[in-house]
Amino acid sequence: MPVMEISVVPLGTKSASVSSYVAAAVRVLQREKGLTYEVCPMGTVIEAPSVKKLLAVAEKMHKTVLSGKIKRVVTSIKIDERRDKKLSMRGKMQSVEEKLAGKSTAR
Repeated sequence: MPVMEISVVPLGTKSASVSSYVAAAVRVLQREKGLTYEVCPMGTVIEAPSVKKLLAVAEKMHKTVLSGKIKRVVTSIKIDERRDKKLSMRGKMQSVEEKLAGKSTAR
């Protein structure tokens, strides 16, 4: 399953705080079916059945923030997709945790 990290940042807001815009983008995710997500301090990580689904939801999040009084938005996306084995947000974190615990000597 492909994993995407997304950050949607509005420009030209009256306040330095952007949490209301982040909340609007996350509401898009709450309405979507077939994906898992985790809101993190600097972005949101999403896993979905396909890259096509990830890009579609990214577009919805981007357009949600780029509406009304906001005239400019910068959206950054990173996508991780593997074909050799199953990929998940939790699996990626577990792999690092195992290495930190000394369960693997691979570097």
